[in-house]
Amino acid sequence: MAPATILPHDSAAMDRQTGTESLPGLHIIGLGLGDELDITLRGLNLVKSASDVFLEAYTSILSVPVESLQKLYGRQVTIADREFVEERAEIILDAAARPGGAAFLVVGDPFGATTHSDLWLRARERSIPVSVVHNASIMNAVAVTGLQLYRFGQAISICFWTETDRPTSYYPKLVANRQQGVHTLCLLDIKVKEPSLESLARGKKVYEPPRYMTINQAVEQLLEIDALLGSNELEENSMAVGVARIGQLDQIIRYATLAELKKTDFGPPLHSLIIPARDLHFHELEVLNCFKSAT
Repeated sequence: MAPATILPHDSAAMDRQTGTESLPGLHIIGLGLGDELDITLRGLNLVKSASDVFLEAYTSILSVPVESLQKLYGRQVTIADREFVEERAEIILDAAARPGGAAFLVVGDPFGATTHSDLWLRARERSIPVSVVHNASIMNAVAVTGLQLYRFGQAISICFWTETDRPTSYYPKLVANRQQGVHTLCLLDIKVKEPSLESLARGKKVYEPPRYMTINQAVEQLLEIDALLGSNELEENSMAVGVARIGQLDQIIRYATLAELKKTDFGPPLHSLIIPARDLHFHELEVLNCFKSAT
């Protein structure tokens, strides 16, 4: 098996008539965090020349209707939900093997979710070249809060609790970050096209409505876990940063106590929460203080 190739930007073959790239292979393209215009020029060229275009639609939310993408691209876009990507990935890879390749669109940056690395590995197994077009993601866009990126520790994912499952395994990572004097980015749970447990028990998939964890829910869970574990790391008056729809025109950033964040209406998803280090650089604090009211 020949090794898969990650094609550098300057190796792209150009269609002389259309001015678009005409590469075979799998093109994993980040769309950024805003609207349809956030795609890079290179990404747009790849989309226009691809034999098929797929939009990954379960690890994040597209801020505009898919029709807006199709209008800009002049292409039909196939929605690829979790089931499609995980169980029918061969459809994407078959398209990638054809001239022009397949464009796989990802909100944010291409490798913000492990699923996309899995798709890269599957392409490698079939010796399909891969090109990657990066873009903004929540992992770097949080710098808009004024918190310095190099001071972030390990990010954690806060998942929805159920009546029978109340995981707390991520909390020690937050505690470790606090003890090391670094910030913690909390990524909040997304449930899109998830089958209900009851339907699975009956052998027939019935999908639940989409759910997106709010900052308010995340704060409540963190405070409950801290009390349960006796960590004494967080309390109602601990300062934190709530961010909603970062990168969009209606983004909200608020620096406040956990008690205040719990009462704040941050509007539609997606939401994220940042637990800052106890000791802040004076410049970080100066910027954060600008967000003491929801902005």
